[in-house]
Amino acid sequence: MGGYVQIHSDSYSWFKPIIYDRHLALLADGVDSYVAWGRGREPGDALGASGRPRELKMSTKMGLWRDAALSRLDDRDGFHSKGETKRLLAWLDAIDPDTVHLHQLHGYYMNVEMLFEWLAARKCRVIWTLHDCWAFTGHCSHFTYAKCEQWRSCCSCEKPCPQLREYPKTIGRGACKGNFEDKKRLFTMISPERMTIYTPSRWLANLVDESFLSKYPVEVHHNPIDRTVFKPTPSDFRERYGIGNRFMILGVASPWTERKGLGDFIRLAGELDERYAIVLVGLSKKQIKELPKQIVGIGRTGSPKELAEIYTAADLFVNPSIEETYSMTTAEAAACGTPVVVREGSACVEAAEGSERVVSDLGDLGIAIKKCYKNMRCS
Repeated sequence: MGGYVQIHSDSYSWFKPIIYDRHLALLADGVDSYVAWGRGREPGDALGASGRPRELKMSTKMGLWRDAALSRLDDRDGFHSKGETKRLLAWLDAIDPDTVHLHQLHGYYMNVEMLFEWLAARKCRVIWTLHDCWAFTGHCSHFTYAKCEQWRSCCSCEKPCPQLREYPKTIGRGACKGNFEDKKRLFTMISPERMTIYTPSRWLANLVDESFLSKYPVEVHHNPIDRTVFKPTPSDFRERYGIGNRFMILGVASPWTERKGLGDFIRLAGELDERYAIVLVGLSKKQIKELPKQIVGIGRTGSPKELAEIYTAADLFVNPSIEETYSMTTAEAAACGTPVVVREGSACVEAAEGSERVVSDLGDLGIAIKKCYKNMRCS
């Protein structure tokens, strides 16, 4: 028995700094490390001590589409993909790991019933890093924006789920009650002595303590960022985009939705005068076309260095979201030396710890921004 295995939904976005860099660090320390993901890049062919590949891509495009289509119909994301999960379990059998570190299990690639029955029958240590709230709800990955409290007892037992048209979307009436009961049964099969839950923020840890996962020990591990990249990085960004000496307010998200605060920035644009410039990064082409002229819209950038340059160019980074479980963008902006404005009571406050920050209820974002302008430009 040996080996440390991490499992996640994809190899995109924050996969590298949070998961893959840990895999490389474990290998450097002499640990027999492995990593599996549902979709994304193709795996490498290096073999571990078990003789099995160190990397496993579980699903195919066809498999993902099939799972997504079924989930859209029956609202059972996490309970399809039996063939893909059978392949994963055969890989795990050959490795016989002493630690299985779970990450995001939803996303149309995993059958959690098969996985947790396998884990419950083994003696390995289990770590589960929760990156959202899906593990203890009957449908959604976040519920703060919708102000729904049904996850505390039993989803859809008192009233219909208000978020069936939100990820993971369903066109049916939903299976929230059954999902909630199945998750509660499956995710509590492992003894507390064998499973530890990690969260990226105290905010999420507090929610776990109020859920059916409360019997498990919880440790807070803030998501790491690459400080060799995210640091003060001068550039000609202001000149290239015509910002000049205006007070630059930056927002970064992908995708941009009302939950991320897109509407807050659009309203803000109507309240500020020519002394200010709003820059939003991560927008779709359609969103860029629909922006008011006071906002500079930029598509998603795949270059961390370019993103560090944009963070550094800004006078102020604003994150009005209330549903972040940590907020990598806030932490990255702070690491680049940019003051941040975040919503009071959100996990974004933790992401900005140790930096110059303004914690606001954001009830009137314009007033908060003007106060920052006065303090930073007029002092």
